[in-house]
Amino acid sequence: MTDAESLFHTYKDDVYRFALSYTRSREEAEDICQTVFEKLLRQKTITPGKEKAWLMQTCANACRNLLRCHWWQRTAPLDSASALEAEEEHPVKQAIHSLAPHYRAVVYLYYYEGYSTQEIASLLHISQTLVSTRLHRARQTLKQLLEE
Repeated sequence: MTDAESLFHTYKDDVYRFALSYTRSREEAEDICQTVFEKLLRQKTITPGKEKAWLMQTCANACRNLLRCHWWQRTAPLDSASALEAEEEHPVKQAIHSLAPHYRAVVYLYYYEGYSTQEIASLLHISQTLVSTRLHRARQTLKQLLEE
């Protein structure tokens, strides 16, 4: 098995879940996951021990690029598909999915992937203070949503 293939098998679920949390679309998450691993194949070197960080950073960049895309902003999910997904989800998961993408990203990386605020700042190319602020605001929003 090649190095890229072993990285794919090791981190494909992490990259997919992160893309899914960012985009809230299975199809878009699959496309982004494919894009990330295609970039991995073209990447000449990755610092040993930093493979997951590189993959997550590349995934975050791809998600941000997609969300900035004019075409994507004009699309809307099918009502029946989104209604079915909403019925199956846990209330906390629904509340997290209702957050703005930049809040969802930091919540996912912090709580689901276990990254520190400093590592998240490095992955998303933002300050550590901004990561902490986004986490705080996301928690406040989640608290309000869940109390309702």
